[in-house]
Amino acid sequence: MARAKKMKPTRATSTLGPADKLEIKRLSNAERSAYFSRREAAKVLRSVLEGDARRRAVGSIKSLVFRPAIRNKKGTFALVCQTLKHLAIIKNVLEASSILKGKWKRQAELIFIITYDILFGQAVSPVGDAEKFLMQWKDALQLALARLLVKEKVKTVEDLVNLNQIPEVSKPRYVRVNTLKIDVDSALLELGRQNMVQKDDVVPDLLILPPATDLHNHPLVINGSVFLQGKASSMVATALDPKPGWEVLDACAAPGNKTAHLAALMRGKGRIIACELNKERVKRLKETIKLSGASNIKVLNGDFLNINPKDPSVSTIRAILLDPSCSGSGTVSVRLDNLLPSYAAADVKDTERLNKLAAFQKKALAHALSSAERVVYSTCSIHQIENEDVIESVLPLAASYGFQLATPFPQWQLRGLPVFQGSQHLLRTDPAEDGEGFFIALFTKEDRINHFEKQAICNTSEALSRENCSDQLLNRKKRCVIPYVGTRLFQIWLHGKQDWPQKNQKHFQNK
Repeated sequence: MARAKKMKPTRATSTLGPADKLEIKRLSNAERSAYFSRREAAKVLRSVLEGDARRRAVGSIKSLVFRPAIRNKKGTFALVCQTLKHLAIIKNVLEASSILKGKWKRQAELIFIITYDILFGQAVSPVGDAEKFLMQWKDALQLALARLLVKEKVKTVEDLVNLNQIPEVSKPRYVRVNTLKIDVDSALLELGRQNMVQKDDVVPDLLILPPATDLHNHPLVINGSVFLQGKASSMVATALDPKPGWEVLDACAAPGNKTAHLAALMRGKGRIIACELNKERVKRLKETIKLSGASNIKVLNGDFLNINPKDPSVSTIRAILLDPSCSGSGTVSVRLDNLLPSYAAADVKDTERLNKLAAFQKKALAHALSSAERVVYSTCSIHQIENEDVIESVLPLAASYGFQLATPFPQWQLRGLPVFQGSQHLLRTDPAEDGEGFFIALFTKEDRINHFEKQAICNTSEALSRENCSDQLLNRKKRCVIPYVGTRLFQIWLHGKQDWPQKNQKHFQNK
């Protein structure tokens, strides 16, 4: 009972009548926890379904559940995922029973959650109007489910669920160390007390743990010392490589993991403008920034396309990270998008939506290239139309501004699709091998030394002659040359050759 007394009043408790509050007090701890988890899960489910309907999610299922406002994170996450997994069945059963109408239609998400518990989950105590209402219909719901099994010619609910499911991708648990709060070795030591941990060989501040390692309640995660961030996502800010003291723009910043990573790479020095158009996503962005402890980030709630590169407040920006809205096709299993109605309903690619996304991506990248000296373009998409085609479309404009494609992570073997000359500089990650499909392109002005670097080099010694300064600049240019990666790798990847070299050894083997 002590745990119940500590609970702060929530929206769920404030709407209860005196009789319901008395009934809740009589519940066991497990029953009480289930009651509140259903309310929290319903709110998350509403955000997920509304975002899916608009094709503009406020955040992934995980990010919505594991935010500070959600108390029972583990229980809520499981309930949301399982309800989404069974959502097509639940809707079918509710429709067959003619239950979802009137005032209950306005509380559809809560009805979905409770129906899941009645049919597939744990026992439902008749506390709360929705629970009491649905428990009266329990027999009708079970009968409708039995008829659905017969109609679909399957024997079990699991067979029914599997009709529309895709296999899950097992991958290591990646943890990015927030070096604003803790160094990599200290984080490795602390996490290693209870888990097998090792450093990643590509991203310096990334640690690798066994698949399915649950760290959501770990103190280092709760206090922002480490972030649960995938490897491919962590490669984006690393590819931009911002230096301490720079001014950097994150063009489409929410939910903020990459923004916080930029701040850590800059050691908290300089300035970052985090731009985000969506008001709801701005809230999530600010939460992430606060958790990271970064003090050099300014949040701008506005459209990146409306930023004037000649405006004095942004004219000194040296690097831009552009991770625009995309189809998310490369992170379907990671974000759990395969559980969403839009994914189940899509038999073919939504060509119209992809074309609209690509048009925006081209416009945003062209705008980013109008300023700065380094620009990273990234997506979590596997579609050529959002990746190589976008890059190819802006190459003439990029060249007119003095940009050229550089090669991020030259040791990485999977490069861009060979659809234009220079695509070997682009980087892809494989959803099957890497657990998520990302795309990264890096534009740099390597053919000219920027004014700031030139001034710094030439002023190192007043005794330097004009010739010596020129020689020093020439040597600086030579050190910036990035190794070329041959196109045979693309052909091997594109045609699925069996001799494709393994990028990553298995980090952990079953004992």
